[in-house]
Amino acid sequence: MTEPDDKDSGAGPPEHLADVPGMDLVRRALEEARGAARSQGKEVGRGRRSPGVRRTTARGGRAWSGPGPDRRDPQPLGTVANELAKTRGWTPRVAEGTVFAQWPTVVGEQIAEHAQPTTLREGVLSVSAESTAWATQLRMVQAQLLAKIATAVGDGVVTSLKITGPVAPSWRKGPLHISGRGPRDTYG
Repeated sequence: MTEPDDKDSGAGPPEHLADVPGMDLVRRALEEARGAARSQGKEVGRGRRSPGVRRTTARGGRAWSGPGPDRRDPQPLGTVANELAKTRGWTPRVAEGTVFAQWPTVVGEQIAEHAQPTTLREGVLSVSAESTAWATQLRMVQAQLLAKIATAVGDGVVTSLKITGPVAPSWRKGPLHISGRGPRDTYG
Protein backbone atom coordinates (compact mmCIF):
# COMPACT_ATOMS: atom_id res chain seq x y z
CA MET A 1 0.00 0.00 0.00
CA THR A 2 1.37 3.38 -0.94
CA GLU A 3 1.24 6.45 1.26
CA PRO A 4 -0.59 9.46 -0.16
CA ASP A 5 1.48 12.44 -1.24
CA ASP A 6 1.00 15.79 0.49
CA LYS A 7 -0.52 17.07 -2.75
CA ASP A 8 -3.24 14.42 -2.73
CA SER A 9 -4.14 14.73 0.98
CA GLY A 10 -6.51 17.67 0.44
CA ALA A 11 -4.60 19.89 2.87
CA GLY A 12 -3.97 22.57 0.27
CA PRO A 13 -5.52 23.88 -2.95
CA PRO A 14 -5.59 21.71 -6.08
CA GLU A 15 -2.47 21.79 -8.21
CA HIS A 16 -3.92 24.03 -10.92
CA LEU A 17 -4.86 26.67 -8.24
CA ALA A 18 -1.62 26.54 -6.25
CA ASP A 19 -0.28 29.80 -7.74
CA VAL A 20 -3.49 31.87 -7.08
CA PRO A 21 -3.21 34.15 -4.01
CA GLY A 22 -5.78 34.74 -1.15
CA MET A 23 -9.32 35.80 -2.06
CA ASP A 24 -8.72 35.09 -5.74
CA LEU A 25 -8.22 31.47 -4.74
CA VAL A 26 -11.56 31.44 -2.93
CA ARG A 27 -13.37 33.07 -5.85
CA ARG A 28 -11.88 30.64 -8.38
CA ALA A 29 -12.74 27.61 -6.21
CA LEU A 30 -16.33 28.87 -5.82
CA GLU A 31 -16.69 29.38 -9.57
CA GLU A 32 -15.41 25.88 -10.24
CA ALA A 33 -17.86 24.42 -7.71
CA ARG A 34 -20.74 26.35 -9.34
CA GLY A 35 -19.64 25.14 -12.77
CA ALA A 36 -19.59 21.54 -11.57
CA ALA A 37 -23.11 21.97 -10.10
CA ARG A 38 -24.40 23.49 -13.35
CA SER A 39 -22.97 20.59 -15.34
CA GLN A 40 -25.09 18.28 -13.16
CA GLY A 41 -28.23 20.32 -13.96
CA LYS A 42 -28.55 22.13 -10.62
CA GLU A 43 -29.48 25.82 -10.30
CA VAL A 44 -26.81 27.71 -8.42
CA GLY A 45 -26.26 31.25 -7.17
CA ARG A 46 -29.85 31.93 -6.12
CA GLY A 47 -29.50 31.26 -2.41
CA ARG A 48 -32.09 29.15 -0.61
CA ARG A 49 -35.19 30.72 -2.17
CA SER A 50 -36.86 29.13 -5.12
CA PRO A 51 -36.35 30.94 -8.42
CA GLY A 52 -38.68 33.81 -9.23
CA VAL A 53 -40.10 34.23 -5.69
CA ARG A 54 -39.84 37.78 -4.40
CA ARG A 55 -41.48 38.73 -1.12
CA THR A 56 -43.09 42.17 -1.13
CA THR A 57 -45.93 43.89 0.68
CA ALA A 58 -49.25 44.90 -0.87
CA ARG A 59 -47.81 48.36 -1.61
CA GLY A 60 -44.77 46.90 -3.31
CA GLY A 61 -42.32 47.61 -0.48
CA ARG A 62 -39.99 45.17 1.12
CA ALA A 63 -41.36 42.37 3.29
CA TRP A 64 -38.67 42.45 5.99
CA SER A 65 -38.24 44.88 8.83
CA GLY A 66 -34.72 46.14 8.27
CA PRO A 67 -32.74 48.36 10.62
CA GLY A 68 -35.22 51.25 10.94
CA PRO A 69 -38.44 51.50 12.94
CA ASP A 70 -41.37 49.65 11.44
CA ARG A 71 -45.07 49.27 12.26
CA ARG A 72 -44.43 45.56 12.82
CA ASP A 73 -41.83 46.20 15.52
CA PRO A 74 -42.93 45.86 19.18
CA GLN A 75 -44.76 49.03 20.20
CA PRO A 76 -45.19 50.67 23.64
CA LEU A 77 -48.50 49.82 25.31
CA GLY A 78 -49.57 53.48 25.33
CA THR A 79 -49.15 53.74 21.56
CA VAL A 80 -51.15 50.57 20.97
CA ALA A 81 -53.90 51.75 23.36
CA ASN A 82 -54.13 55.14 21.62
CA GLU A 83 -54.44 53.45 18.22
CA LEU A 84 -57.16 51.16 19.56
CA ALA A 85 -59.06 54.13 21.02
CA LYS A 86 -58.86 55.98 17.69
CA THR A 87 -60.08 53.05 15.62
CA ARG A 88 -62.97 52.31 17.99
CA GLY A 89 -64.01 55.95 18.43
CA TRP A 90 -63.19 56.00 22.14
CA THR A 91 -60.85 59.00 22.00
CA PRO A 92 -63.25 61.52 23.63
CA ARG A 93 -64.04 59.14 26.51
CA VAL A 94 -60.35 58.36 27.02
CA ALA A 95 -59.55 62.09 27.12
CA GLU A 96 -62.29 62.61 29.72
CA GLY A 97 -60.86 59.80 31.82
CA THR A 98 -57.41 61.32 31.57
CA VAL A 99 -58.66 64.49 33.28
CA PHE A 100 -59.65 62.46 36.34
CA ALA A 101 -56.77 59.97 36.30
CA GLN A 102 -54.01 62.55 35.89
CA TRP A 103 -55.55 65.46 37.82
CA PRO A 104 -52.43 66.15 39.96
CA THR A 105 -50.21 66.10 36.87
CA VAL A 106 -52.58 68.28 34.84
CA VAL A 107 -53.22 71.09 37.36
CA GLY A 108 -50.27 70.68 39.70
CA GLU A 109 -49.81 69.08 43.10
CA GLN A 110 -50.78 72.14 45.18
CA ILE A 111 -54.15 72.63 43.50
CA ALA A 112 -54.81 68.88 43.47
CA GLU A 113 -54.37 68.74 47.25
CA HIS A 114 -57.22 71.24 47.75
CA ALA A 115 -59.57 70.58 44.82
CA GLN A 116 -60.86 67.45 43.11
CA PRO A 117 -62.81 66.97 39.86
CA THR A 118 -66.23 65.42 40.45
CA THR A 119 -68.06 65.20 37.10
CA LEU A 120 -67.51 66.00 33.44
CA ARG A 121 -70.64 66.40 31.35
CA GLU A 122 -70.85 67.99 27.91
CA GLY A 123 -67.53 69.80 28.36
CA VAL A 124 -68.34 71.23 31.82
CA LEU A 125 -65.95 69.99 34.51
CA SER A 126 -67.27 70.28 38.06
CA VAL A 127 -64.52 70.84 40.60
CA SER A 128 -65.08 70.66 44.36
CA ALA A 129 -62.72 72.77 46.49
CA GLU A 130 -62.08 72.04 50.16
CA SER A 131 -62.88 75.58 51.32
CA THR A 132 -64.60 78.67 50.02
CA ALA A 133 -61.22 80.43 49.94
CA TRP A 134 -59.83 77.79 47.59
CA ALA A 135 -62.97 77.93 45.46
CA THR A 136 -62.52 81.70 45.10
CA GLN A 137 -58.84 81.32 44.20
CA LEU A 138 -59.64 78.68 41.57
CA ARG A 139 -62.29 80.90 40.00
CA MET A 140 -59.66 83.64 39.66
CA VAL A 141 -57.24 81.31 37.81
CA GLN A 142 -59.94 79.49 35.85
CA ALA A 143 -58.53 80.54 32.45
CA GLN A 144 -55.08 79.15 33.31
CA LEU A 145 -56.62 75.88 34.54
CA LEU A 146 -58.55 75.50 31.28
CA ALA A 147 -55.35 76.09 29.31
CA LYS A 148 -53.46 73.45 31.34
CA ILE A 149 -56.29 70.93 30.87
CA ALA A 150 -56.42 71.62 27.12
CA THR A 151 -52.66 71.10 26.86
CA ALA A 152 -52.85 67.78 28.70
CA VAL A 153 -55.93 66.18 27.09
CA GLY A 154 -56.69 68.24 23.99
CA ASP A 155 -58.89 71.16 23.02
CA GLY A 156 -62.64 70.85 23.40
CA VAL A 157 -62.65 68.11 26.05
CA VAL A 158 -63.22 70.63 28.87
CA THR A 159 -64.83 73.88 27.74
CA SER A 160 -65.69 75.40 31.14
CA LEU A 161 -65.26 74.83 34.86
CA LYS A 162 -67.94 74.83 37.56
CA ILE A 163 -66.08 75.41 40.82
CA THR A 164 -67.92 74.85 44.09
CA GLY A 165 -66.87 75.14 47.70
CA PRO A 166 -67.71 72.77 50.52
CA VAL A 167 -71.34 71.76 50.89
CA ALA A 168 -73.08 72.63 54.19
CA PRO A 169 -74.84 69.77 55.98
CA SER A 170 -78.51 69.34 55.16
CA TRP A 171 -81.24 69.38 57.76
CA ARG A 172 -83.41 67.33 55.53
CA LYS A 173 -83.94 63.81 56.80
CA GLY A 174 -85.87 61.10 54.97
CA PRO A 175 -87.90 61.17 51.75
CA LEU A 176 -90.66 63.56 52.93
CA HIS A 177 -90.11 67.29 53.21
CA ILE A 178 -92.20 70.22 54.40
CA SER A 179 -91.40 73.68 53.04
CA GLY A 180 -90.14 76.22 55.49
CA ARG A 181 -87.12 77.00 57.59
CA GLY A 182 -87.11 73.61 59.26
CA PRO A 183 -85.93 73.12 62.82
CA ARG A 184 -84.55 76.64 63.02
CA ASP A 185 -88.03 78.15 63.42
CA THR A 186 -88.47 76.60 66.89
CA TYR A 187 -85.40 78.21 68.37
CA GLY A 188 -85.81 80.89 70.98
